[in-house]
Amino acid sequence: MILVTGGTGLVGSHLLYHLLLSNDSVRAIHQRSSDLNAVKKVFACYTAEAEEMFNKIRWVEASLEDIPALDTAFEDITQVYHCAALVSFIRSEYKKMRRINIDGTTNIANLCISHKIQKLCFVSSVAAIENAAPGVIMDESDNWSSTSDKSGYSITKYGSEMEVWRASQEGVPVVIVNPGVIIGAGFWHKGSGSMFRKIQKGLKFYTKGITGFVGVEDVVKVMQRLMDSDITNERFVLVSENLSYQEIFSMIAAALNKPKPGIRINRFMSECIWRLEYIRSKLTLSPPLLTKRTARSALANHPYTSEKIKNEIGFEFESIKSCVNKTARCLNDNL
Repeated sequence: MILVTGGTGLVGSHLLYHLLLSNDSVRAIHQRSSDLNAVKKVFACYTAEAEEMFNKIRWVEASLEDIPALDTAFEDITQVYHCAALVSFIRSEYKKMRRINIDGTTNIANLCISHKIQKLCFVSSVAAIENAAPGVIMDESDNWSSTSDKSGYSITKYGSEMEVWRASQEGVPVVIVNPGVIIGAGFWHKGSGSMFRKIQKGLKFYTKGITGFVGVEDVVKVMQRLMDSDITNERFVLVSENLSYQEIFSMIAAALNKPKPGIRINRFMSECIWRLEYIRSKLTLSPPLLTKRTARSALANHPYTSEKIKNEIGFEFESIKSCVNKTARCLNDNL
């Protein structure tokens, strides 16, 4: 039987659909506060039989900090896909990220060891890859030398990877994937989904920053192929294309039949905006819409290569334009 953590998130929900196409025994962990209907909406982007597919999942209510509940979820499990994580660039949520991302992965790793799991696939991020000089293409070999210039999210994802590698040293075969910005349908108020929603509402601004993008279907397909292969104890960067935010915003706008953002945000403007947002958040006691980390990331030039996974399993990535068009269609259908 297969276990998926983070089944109500972007990667987890799309992974569940693809797993159910060829597996009858899939168990997924969810928290009490999770929105299970979000999974049905993702399934509806693929099939008219979303309800029937959803009902095949064996749901278990458990948090990553609840070891007894997790232990129950691990009964009769042979493979684990660990997709659960908290993504935040707000300083006040750093301790919570450590509990979920690092401590939670520690618990998953320990249970994989004690239950003698046949294989563990962990969803990390390119945030756990060392940042090279601007414009230098990065890959899996770029290991960290310091945490001094890293975001809290990057630190917790790197720490999570260390726990997965520990499990590998204690006998659990593992594979790690490091996706770039994931494009996919179903979650319109966070991650890349929020870009679609903001552009649909008339976003006017863009930056020239460059990073790697990948479709969610490619991410889950690679994960499945790695789990079905003899490859173990390796990690793989998953990026289809390196694009500027101007390019991706224009692509999304075209897919949604909306005007392209036309006002460029430069470094000076960005530095002013995040500082104003910081002040506003303190006065209103609400999360900032832009932080120092996200502002500077949007201007950075950090391209990645996925030659390793292409060479290892002969994988060919879907174009980002195709991923954007499919995601845009699903957003329009949802509305």
